[in-house]
Amino acid sequence: MSDFSGHLPGSREYRLLLIGLFFGGVATFAQLYATQAVLPSIAVDVGSGPAGAALTVSASTLGLAAAVIPWSLVADRIGRVPAMAIGVIAATLLGAVTPFAHDLGVLLALRLVEGIALGAVPAVALAYLSEEVSPRFVAAAAGSYIAGTTVGGLSGRVASGLISEFAGWRWGVASVVLLCVVAAAVFLTLVPAARGFVPGRSRAGKGVTVRRRLGLNLRSTVQLALYAQAFLLMGAFVAVYNYLGFHLAEPPFSLAPAVVTLLFLAYLAGTVSSPRAGALAVRYGRLPLLLAGIAMMAVGVGAMLLPSVAAVIAGLLAFTAGFFAAHAVASGWTPVAADAEARAQASSLYYLGYYAGSSLFGWALGLVFASAGWVVFLSAVLGMCVLALLIAAVALRSAPAGAR
Repeated sequence: MSDFSGHLPGSREYRLLLIGLFFGGVATFAQLYATQAVLPSIAVDVGSGPAGAALTVSASTLGLAAAVIPWSLVADRIGRVPAMAIGVIAATLLGAVTPFAHDLGVLLALRLVEGIALGAVPAVALAYLSEEVSPRFVAAAAGSYIAGTTVGGLSGRVASGLISEFAGWRWGVASVVLLCVVAAAVFLTLVPAARGFVPGRSRAGKGVTVRRRLGLNLRSTVQLALYAQAFLLMGAFVAVYNYLGFHLAEPPFSLAPAVVTLLFLAYLAGTVSSPRAGALAVRYGRLPLLLAGIAMMAVGVGAMLLPSVAAVIAGLLAFTAGFFAAHAVASGWTPVAADAEARAQASSLYYLGYYAGSSLFGWALGLVFASAGWVVFLSAVLGMCVLALLIAAVALRSAPAGAR
């Protein structure tokens, strides 16, 4: 490792790093969730139910979950920025092919491979941040990166949803690819070369083995508790956004698809809450902010149980803000609490849990929604939030003082 102590807020490199990663988050997450807003249209086009259409989201997140650890190893070998650049470019090329798929099996295969390519940025970005930013400001910097992921998720959903109303879901997805080409270009132009990490091929000696890096994290109670947050909270979050459109299209709401698409603007609540949570974590500590974020999610779930559009919107805003606040804190906490030689693997394991939860619950809770209805579905989501809160409250109090 180098003697570089990290960029400080106010420096040119710090600003370029945050702006570059912001657009890297846009390029990644706009593509990842490009089909979510058009799931009802896909379900009609391919003749599947809600859970079947939702597999287009689960396939990409499953691919990403499977790829994050391999990408972390690639990044250890060739460097953080080159690994992210390769992944973003490959994913954008694959995304350009996706609208031409006319068979569900081919579409799912393309989404799976695209997810594998997209895994490069989330697998590496937080480790890169923890190495390039002065340790005191990592939480705040991580919040800014998460804000970029919210803008990406929002823009992908809204663009595909609105354009699909006039030109079909395929053109909706194609429009997201064009957006990602621009975002990827900004990311590749601005993100600074790493100074706080030397690629493995340039380091003397063998260093710590991959098995040991993974073992250091998997034997840590703090790391396992953080991975549980990712698994449970992301699973709950994606499930709500997957099936809310189906719920609001039914009585007593009977909302038009274009109106349902506009509800994805609730993502802006996460764009605001994630950097704010990161900044507050610097002042008050990570655990109180994490618990507050989860509690806000639970309050939002309760509001979405009410048969009122206003209550559902308010609940969705609270749920989204709470999720991204919790995610910003937990994801930024993970590499800081890890051994210095295992930070990339710590972040990768966090995102493995994150997207494993997305893939599993994004599909399985659709079966609950289809068979038991919205109330039982949200009860399951609430149970996941409560479980995550209990795990955090018990296990994360044991985190070393410097990592709290």
